[in-house]
Amino acid sequence: MSHTLHRCGKHDDLQKDFVVFCMSAKTVNAKGSGPKMRKFFDILKKYPAVNFGDVKTGSRFNSDWQTIHDGYKDQSVAHYVFSDAGVVSRILKELKDADLGVSVIVSGVFEKVDELCREAGLKMHTVEYSGGVMGRTERLPEGPVLAITTMCGHGLVSANLVKKMAVQVKKGKKSLPEAAAELAKPCMCGVFNAERAERLLMDLS
Repeated sequence: MSHTLHRCGKHDDLQKDFVVFCMSAKTVNAKGSGPKMRKFFDILKKYPAVNFGDVKTGSRFNSDWQTIHDGYKDQSVAHYVFSDAGVVSRILKELKDADLGVSVIVSGVFEKVDELCREAGLKMHTVEYSGGVMGRTERLPEGPVLAITTMCGHGLVSANLVKKMAVQVKKGKKSLPEAAAELAKPCMCGVFNAERAERLLMDLS
């Protein structure tokens, strides 16, 4: 999976941004994997999450937990977002014990994810890196705006919307949580970290 690889920002800030998701392989173990996705969702529900979702049914900001849970089918991808590394460590330990038989992916700062896996008694199977952004990079938005837009791996959160929300926060028309929630709505997968968006909006406002 590559849609959570390109999150931009400062190293310290990115250490409070983790996406934990699971998926099956189409030709290997997809058949009958729907209940396993729902079990994954059940397990992670116990932990304080920033966001969750599935591209076909939405996220916590435009749907609800039960609808998303019940919508999981074979070949679905279940996403959860967390800000606390300690929570992710506990999740990985529980997922190891659950042994669901589907791939679990953790997206975050490499060395931190490696540390969390080791704490859970796990070894990373595969590591995927972002190759960076090439081409006419001068056309990209400035730092904090780009850090927000890249939290939606499908590019559905526009730079103009980010700037609009920053202005509304500055004018007192929206609170930081309200503006961050508005930015999270277009991201259907549920991988947008609204807590991090609040911090970045503060820098812009």
